[in-house]
Amino acid sequence: MNETITADAAAARPRAEGAAQGATSRQASAIEMQGLHKRFGRDTVALDGVDLTIEAGEFFTLLGPSGCGKTTLLRILAGLEDADDGRLAIGGRDITEVPPHRRSVNTVFQSYALFPHLSVRENLAFGLKMRGMAAAARHAKVDEIADFIKLGDLVDRRVDQLSGGQRQRIALARALVCEPDVLLLDEPLSALDAGLRSQLQVELLRVQKRLGMTFVFVTHDQQEAMVMSDRIAVLNGGVIQQVGSPREVYEHPANAFVARFMGHDNLYPVTGRQGSRFATALGELSTAQAGEGELLLIRPETLDLLPGEVAGDNHLPAVVVERLYRGSHAEYRLEVGDTTLQVTLNNRGRHLPEVGDRVTVTVAPDDLVTLSE
Repeated sequence: MNETITADAAAARPRAEGAAQGATSRQASAIEMQGLHKRFGRDTVALDGVDLTIEAGEFFTLLGPSGCGKTTLLRILAGLEDADDGRLAIGGRDITEVPPHRRSVNTVFQSYALFPHLSVRENLAFGLKMRGMAAAARHAKVDEIADFIKLGDLVDRRVDQLSGGQRQRIALARALVCEPDVLLLDEPLSALDAGLRSQLQVELLRVQKRLGMTFVFVTHDQQEAMVMSDRIAVLNGGVIQQVGSPREVYEHPANAFVARFMGHDNLYPVTGRQGSRFATALGELSTAQAGEGELLLIRPETLDLLPGEVAGDNHLPAVVVERLYRGSHAEYRLEVGDTTLQVTLNNRGRHLPEVGDRVTVTVAPDDLVTLSE
């Protein structure tokens, strides 16, 4: 653990071939869930038949709105909740009935859950002490993990003297020091400000790739999930809506719920079709392939704007009604006939239309996606 992590965020993101060597590579899959059900009271269904496999060494994210079941699923993995029905295995071992302290799993909570009256060293050593590790070995292990997260000079401070970002690093280190097979993270960055949150996203990803450990991460933040994950499971109403890579979930959502949750506002009912041509409220559009879905998705960053009115296939005359300048890009709301369309444009080296301008929206047939409600 004492090697310095030097990769940048782009290098940290892909899974390295050898990242999952060691303890997590003993089994083909780290976590297997089969038919997990959980109900609270008579009327609240938290999980409704969850089947999911998480591979060893993955950074896997459970994504969804509040109340979708993602935290309940994490707590069942940790042993803090019991499923009403179903099977759970980690590393090929059935742990459905195994108590929390006998699972090779640790959890990092949103609230840090540190002991404020103890020093950083004492917090980090707590789990090792409970396992009966000798004092000299504990001391060496704590120094190693503190250096690994770049807080070695703070080990003798009390945790109530640290910043929020430092406390979150300590919470992560305390979970890692006992070397679990699986680390569970329950929205651990949500209490931090935007700048620190972005920094710790990269640091957390680097740590995971360096160790090759299986991370299961819970968040409701779509951007956070896409930055950090090897794969994402989108949940709603206790049911998995889609599992896939960030690119698959964003570019090819399985249904309208996933599309809307991933921030896609450009969803239009298909009112008629002939082969690969679709009639919508925007007008008639051609797609690369005929689809069976009753909705057409147009991702805002796939659109382009031409000045004035230009005729052509998949060319839509429009009027700019709103522009939000975001620095590297601008977000537009356009009127196309009686409906609206969202467009995102890269700002670099181009003229930006103004509110009130008449423009033509163009979309490539390959960028139109059909899906079901």
